[in-house]
Amino acid sequence: MSQKMKKFLSYYKPYMSMFLMDLFCAFIMAMISLVIPLIIRYIINTILPSSPSSFTLIAQLGLFMVFLVILEMVCNFYVTWKGHSMGVKMEKDLRNELFDHYQRLSFSFYDNAQVGSLMSRCTSDLFQLTELYHHGPEDIIISFVKFVGAFIILWNININLTLVVFILVPFMLLYAIWSNKKMAKGYEANKQTVADVSSCLEDSLNGHRVVASFANEHIETKRFDDVSQRYSKARQKSYFYMAQYYTGMNAMVTLITVVVTIAGAWLIFNDSLTVTDLFTFTLYISNFTEPIKKVINFAETYQDGMTGFNRFYELMNLQPQIQDKPDASELKNVKGLIEYKDVSFAYDNTSECVFQHLNLTIQPQSVVALVGASGVGKTTLCSLLPRFYQASHGSISIDGHNVEDVTLKSLRSNIGIVQQDVYLFTGTIMENIRYGMPDASDAAVIEAAKAANAHDFIMSFPDGYNSDIGAHGVKLSGGQKQRISIARVFLKNPPILIFDEATSSLDNESEHIIQESLATLSQNRTTIIIAHRLSTIVNADRILVLGNQGIIEEGTHQSLLAQNGAYAHLVSLQSQLLEH
Repeated sequence: MSQKMKKFLSYYKPYMSMFLMDLFCAFIMAMISLVIPLIIRYIINTILPSSPSSFTLIAQLGLFMVFLVILEMVCNFYVTWKGHSMGVKMEKDLRNELFDHYQRLSFSFYDNAQVGSLMSRCTSDLFQLTELYHHGPEDIIISFVKFVGAFIILWNININLTLVVFILVPFMLLYAIWSNKKMAKGYEANKQTVADVSSCLEDSLNGHRVVASFANEHIETKRFDDVSQRYSKARQKSYFYMAQYYTGMNAMVTLITVVVTIAGAWLIFNDSLTVTDLFTFTLYISNFTEPIKKVINFAETYQDGMTGFNRFYELMNLQPQIQDKPDASELKNVKGLIEYKDVSFAYDNTSECVFQHLNLTIQPQSVVALVGASGVGKTTLCSLLPRFYQASHGSISIDGHNVEDVTLKSLRSNIGIVQQDVYLFTGTIMENIRYGMPDASDAAVIEAAKAANAHDFIMSFPDGYNSDIGAHGVKLSGGQKQRISIARVFLKNPPILIFDEATSSLDNESEHIIQESLATLSQNRTTIIIAHRLSTIVNADRILVLGNQGIIEEGTHQSLLAQNGAYAHLVSLQSQLLEH
């Protein structure tokens, strides 16, 4: 058995008792559908021609059939309820496993992934897969029992009439396979276009402020209409094939019934068949043809489900590029000595290095600023420290411990990052600050907010810390969001800090408040600042100027100005821009 199939079957294990009971109920339902017509035939053929006193036996058989109907109803209820419940639970397990895997995938994966497509794999794909998980085995059991049982019964009733049915069944099967292939293509097109709709919708809704600022609502409407139109056409085409399939199959079943009736009448005229047997035979036609339709439908369910599983399996087999070594240790009691030794880095889809053979030592509790033109690798250099990306060459260490030899959780727990583009989660202010330390008390959250100069504006809201900030903090200003982000890091209280152009997009008043908060936060911590406004880093212990060849200058603000090199040129350019 392949690894993929083992993985597929493993999701039944937690629900094996429910699954086996589901199959047993499906078997009972199939058997009852075969037994009842036989009892009716026995009553008409054997009991009715005998003496009237046999009515007692008919009543007993009638009660037995009522019992079978009730039993079938109970089994059907279990299959419908528990079978679907099992599917829902399995879907939950699959979705949780996939979501957990999403959390562990590296930044490089998300650099090339479409969020809408990832969402589709976590929703519609898994729904189709769980349809296969709980309907597939039921359909196979019911189809097999009904087909084999009906064939044996029909063969015993009349061989010639059974052969007539068998002549027509291959035509029905060929038609079903032909039309099902077309229907499968239609459903596959549906999946592709619905992923496009999700991606377009997610993209447009996330960027609705940019859309509004450019007054480009009509462009987004047109773009969404184009995607929606493709989805609509794909669905209409799939419905055409579905109509073709079901109408053709129903016509085939009716045709078989007509042919059987005519052939049966001819056999009755020739005393080769009784009216009762023809009636019974007609009852069993649906039991004989229904499994064929179920098997064809199962083929479709299997195709849809396995397509979803293949996509799921493909993602689950995608190993994070960055993960803990088997013998990784915990990073503890961090002082903050950071060393980059002969470090080179290039992104996966490029051959050109962002920087090569870079060497850098940052002393504990010092403040180091990174400056340089856009694209020289300032953010990338900082992203290598918490291992958001993996260095292509060389080593990076904290207090002498190679970051590749410690656990990711302990490494990242010791590093706080304040970014320019603040991401806040939908919820309250309290919940967003507490994200820095999920088990922190309310008092600790409030203390962190005060340290970040956020307490006063928070208390100005009617609900204070319990105020809802809207999607991604839409109800807050840029400065307010940034202060909540800083409060989150205050609460985390890490020994190493990274400020990624944290004030570049703020007004002067907000910048001043943020700078005060950052200055407080930086005390007694190793701090790396990616600077956009050079006026904010004049007091840094060291300033590193990055160019295309790595670090091209370093020193204090005054010493670099005295060198009259790249840094002095940047300061001059910013001064000219401010004057104008």
